[in-house]
Amino acid sequence: MKSWRLVPLLMVFALWAPSYYDMPSVTAFAQNSPQTAPNSPAQNNSAAASSTMPQEASSASQPEALRGPVQPVPFSHKEHAGTLKMPCQYCHTPSRSGETLLIPRAQFCMQCHATVATNNPGVQKLAEYAKTDRAIPWVRIYELPSFVSFSHKVHLQHGATCEQCHGQVSQRTRLYQEADISMATCVNCHRAKQASTDCSTCHMLEQ
Repeated sequence: MKSWRLVPLLMVFALWAPSYYDMPSVTAFAQNSPQTAPNSPAQNNSAAASSTMPQEASSASQPEALRGPVQPVPFSHKEHAGTLKMPCQYCHTPSRSGETLLIPRAQFCMQCHATVATNNPGVQKLAEYAKTDRAIPWVRIYELPSFVSFSHKVHLQHGATCEQCHGQVSQRTRLYQEADISMATCVNCHRAKQASTDCSTCHMLEQ
């Protein structure tokens, strides 16, 4: 390119570059780069999203009770699993196959709360869900991608505990993702316990 044509182009770039890097989209991209941005919790019950890093990283300075997403009905695992010593599987009963553990419907909770803490606003909201048998739209904390197969039954049979994957739930007023459920974490755990690390153990390769 001839030098007399290059000079105007350089002048245009000199005027354009500062304004470009001040644009909100570029600034937002820099602030939310993979090195600094925490993962957001899944907002639905599909199995397409993957949570591999502890969420709420940006709120680490917040009091523990304020971490995690606000749920449609407030529920304290600290009160139920901690103070009252209710075992996890009392509420999270196994599915027919035992592969998954279920989240109870409002009607199940009302077996106790029909007479317990009935003046509590959260319990009253729970009762409204129970009257119409509506599923409570809980905000997911942990969610594996659809191509990962995980059996609660197998892990529990081999001595795994809920806390190993879900953190100290019995000490939490509001749940947040405090445990890393990335592939690296799972593989390291399998190696430590001399469990299979073959790809087909967790990935449905034949489908």
